[in-house]
Amino acid sequence: MDTNILLENGTNELEVLEFKIGSRYYGINVAKVREIIPYQAVTPVPHSHPGIEGIFMPRGDMITAIDLRSCLQMGESEPKGLFIITNFNALNLAFHVDAVQGIHRVSWADIMKPSSTVANSEEGVSTGIIKKNDKLIIILDFEKIVADINPEVSLKVQEVEALAGRSRIDVPILIAEDSALLNKLIVQSLETAGYTNLTHTENGQQAWDLLSRWKEEGTLKNKVACVITDIEMPQMDGHRLTRLIKTDEKMKDLIVVIFSSMINDDLRRKGEQLGADAQLTKPEIGKLVAAVDELLGVSAS
Repeated sequence: MDTNILLENGTNELEVLEFKIGSRYYGINVAKVREIIPYQAVTPVPHSHPGIEGIFMPRGDMITAIDLRSCLQMGESEPKGLFIITNFNALNLAFHVDAVQGIHRVSWADIMKPSSTVANSEEGVSTGIIKKNDKLIIILDFEKIVADINPEVSLKVQEVEALAGRSRIDVPILIAEDSALLNKLIVQSLETAGYTNLTHTENGQQAWDLLSRWKEEGTLKNKVACVITDIEMPQMDGHRLTRLIKTDEKMKDLIVVIFSSMINDDLRRKGEQLGADAQLTKPEIGKLVAAVDELLGVSAS
């Protein structure tokens, strides 16, 4: 499968790969997918998390296989189906699914927030829902699934602990991150590094609404100097937000830092074309703080 699809920059659209586990339908952003291969035998890893099926080496690369059925508390998968090979958070992983249904091109604005529609096992690992032909496709939070299996791959907040005790930094920063956990960890890390003037939002649309209001009020320069944004977010993604900022006459000088699990070569080029000032890959929160320091001219000491 060719997943090397670059959508036009900043259109607020994404490609979603739909797959099936049992009788339920799920989705993953195509930008995370390297390839899809038939299931193959794996070598179990002693004392590993129940969600880890084992390891295998397609084409000589060692990859950890994760049983999505198990992670969603639906029992264990049988030795058949497919592996969706992914790359995000600088990790190569294989997710075991029953079948792949196809690819849909959708707008982030059409992705609904999870509600009582999802089961209890899906509630904490769902970032949104797409309705297609009376069928609900649940977009899974693969970063959260992996972090639950191995918390060490979440944000490495210890990287900024050395910055504790720095002088207070009142430069205003706006954060757009839909994951409640990551939003909180980013804020805590910036606060540890001395940044005290922080505003955080749940998605690009909320961030853009704030920026637009501040522009109309004439308070933009006092309210924000730097925007830190994820890419994958409902309502408005980070690329669309970057494009809107960098093409607005009054906002174009704002510093925009993209902090995402999906900074591969194609998406990095896309971010550069949109005018992002820096792009960092999760979970390297220390590098994010260092980049913000450099762009804002803040001393690291």
